[in-house]
Amino acid sequence: MPPGHAPTPGYTEHDAARLSGEQDKSAILPDSPPARRGPFARDRARVLHSAALRRLAGKTQVVGPGEGTEVGGVPRTRLTHSLEVAQIGRDIAEELGADPDVVDTAGLAHDIGHPPFGHNGERALDIVAQRCGGFEGNAQTLRILTRLEPKVLGEREHGLNLTRACLDATAKYPWPRTAGTTKFGVYADDLAVFEWVRDGAPPRRRCLEAQVMDWADDVAYSVHDVEDGVRSGRISFPALTQPEERTVVAHLAAKHFSAEPLSGLEDVAADLLRLPAVAALTGADYDDSLGAQVALKRLTSELVGRFVAAAVTATRRDHGDGPLTRYAADLVVPARVAAEVALLKAVALRYVMSDPSRLALQAIQREWLESLVDALAARGAAALEPAFVPAWEAAGDDAARLRVVIDQVAELTDAQAVRWHRVHVLDRSL
Repeated sequence: MPPGHAPTPGYTEHDAARLSGEQDKSAILPDSPPARRGPFARDRARVLHSAALRRLAGKTQVVGPGEGTEVGGVPRTRLTHSLEVAQIGRDIAEELGADPDVVDTAGLAHDIGHPPFGHNGERALDIVAQRCGGFEGNAQTLRILTRLEPKVLGEREHGLNLTRACLDATAKYPWPRTAGTTKFGVYADDLAVFEWVRDGAPPRRRCLEAQVMDWADDVAYSVHDVEDGVRSGRISFPALTQPEERTVVAHLAAKHFSAEPLSGLEDVAADLLRLPAVAALTGADYDDSLGAQVALKRLTSELVGRFVAAAVTATRRDHGDGPLTRYAADLVVPARVAAEVALLKAVALRYVMSDPSRLALQAIQREWLESLVDALAARGAAALEPAFVPAWEAAGDDAARLRVVIDQVAELTDAQAVRWHRVHVLDRSL
């Protein structure tokens, strides 16, 4: 760490350490005052200015970039979602006494490992990457932050060269892939840097900052994906007043998002609809009028505030009033609030993500990615961007070369993936 750059109170120099040592900027004018930014604020700036974060503007959140604009304006992308996660997480961190820049950085970075077409693309790449250890968006995030995003070059690429605390805060699944698991946070090829990040951390336990980021992620996409669904006409709150419809949603929540019993989820759903901000939207279908827009925005604001305050209050009740950082505490989310978030996720799943036309498009997108990986692997270095060629040439076997191709394809935006498929698969088949 450069001299004079002490970590935030509650964090140690071990937390603020980087993989590669750095010096202060050399181009600063001689009469300039010393920089005031601490190491975690530097990390936030590095992620904010990264190409990996900018690419999220062209990657699917729920609908793809440019979809759904005929009604209700512009839907969220992975980039806008990440900005919202960072802001929600920062608010929680400030309330708990954790460093807000650590959580903000984790929120900005948490999805940069997502490939084109969102979770659908993630599934496709995991299938074709089995020979090199599979694919997982969170493991890819670590790989981008510590290897692929250009900032620092050492004996081995160090990516953005972030601090240990910020890298650890991005780790939603701090363990390697094991038999029978689909969620993991590191590929075998990146275990050395993962072990450096996790030095001193309890096995498989997430730090408090990662837990805050994860809850902020749940809050953001459960509330905001429903907002986008309402604005696009896919989600109808009046329909949810029907008991049979709530039962279907509760079934989905129980199957995918919650361990609560079905009857309990149905009761929580009914109570959720009685909240004044929600009830204001149940009288008639959304019509995009100014009044309807204000009511919908009030709904999102009220729900985000509800879910944030619930976690902060419960965590303070369990852990007291002092600063809470790293492994000194765990985030506490009340079961009822977790059930409410699960139900909102289920609403989006039923009305947006399970639409037959969307499922048909997703099947096509998976075929595009799978055939693109095959084509690039067959063509080799000539088909890759220059930044990926050294890794291809240094690869010792087919599995290592496949990992380079996966890195290349995962970097692409939705539109780039379509264009690359046309150039490398369709045009070459003519």
